[in-house]
Amino acid sequence: MITDPHDWFDGAARVMFVHAHPDDETITTGGTLAGLAEAGREPLLVTLTRGERGEVTPGPFAALEGTDGLAPHRQQELAAALAFLGVQRHAFLGVPPARADELSPTIYEDSGMAWGPDGRAIAAGDASRDALTSVPAVEALNDLLAAAYQAGASAIVSYDDDGGYGHPDHVLTHRLSRAVAQALGLPFWAITASDANTASDATGDEDRVEAHDVSDWMERKVAALRAHGTQLTVDGDDIVHVGGQREPIARVERFRRVPHVPLEG
Repeated sequence: MITDPHDWFDGAARVMFVHAHPDDETITTGGTLAGLAEAGREPLLVTLTRGERGEVTPGPFAALEGTDGLAPHRQQELAAALAFLGVQRHAFLGVPPARADELSPTIYEDSGMAWGPDGRAIAAGDASRDALTSVPAVEALNDLLAAAYQAGASAIVSYDDDGGYGHPDHVLTHRLSRAVAQALGLPFWAITASDANTASDATGDEDRVEAHDVSDWMERKVAALRAHGTQLTVDGDDIVHVGGQREPIARVERFRRVPHVPLEG
C-alpha cells in the first residue's frame, strides 16, 4: 500500500488520465487524482466524450435523458467534480490541447451501449456517425497523442482491455491510451478492480499492481461523486448507479502496470 502521492506510478512527475465519459474519472480514480493534485503533480485528465447518451438517475434531472441538454449539464457536473478534486488541467478529446495541430475542434459523441445477456455492456447498434466508435480511430489517436505530448506526460492511466465492464467507448479508450503509451514509450497503468490481488506490489516486475490508499482524500472524492447527480447518488459509503446497482466507494484505488507489446524486427 502506497500512501504518498509522490511515490504513485513509480514517482511519475506528470500523469495523464484518460476516461470515456464524465463521472468515470471520479468513480475509479477520484482519490488518486485528488492526491496527485494536492501533491503538486498537476495530473491531466482527458475525457473522450461528454456522455450524451448516458442514462439519468430518477429525480429532478430525469427529463434530461435523451435530450440535447444532457451533454452541457454533464460538462457542468464534471467541472464541479474536478473543482472538488483540485484538478485544474482537463481537456475534452478533439479540443485543444487534445486536438492534432491545424485541425478544427471536433466533438466525439458517446457511442451508447446495451446490456448483454451476461450482464455486461455491449455496443448499442445505433451509434451516430460522430460517435467515438464510429469516427476513424486514427483521428482520435492523433488527438490523444497531441494531448500527451503537449502535456509532457510521463505516464498514462486508463481502463483495462475490456474497459472495466465492456462499454464500447471504454474498450476503445483503453486501445487508444495504450497505443499512445507504446508510441511515446510511456508506462501504461490499467485501472484494476478495488478488490484485486496485490501480492505482486513489491515484486519489481513490470506487470504488477500498485495500491493507493486514498483515505486522506475521501471527503474530496465523495463531494466529487455527488457532483455527478445525473449519473449516480451517494448513499452512506456506497455509490448507487442509475440501474440501482450498488458499489462501495473505494478507499484503495489500484492500478496495474501493463508491459508494452514487443515490436518485431
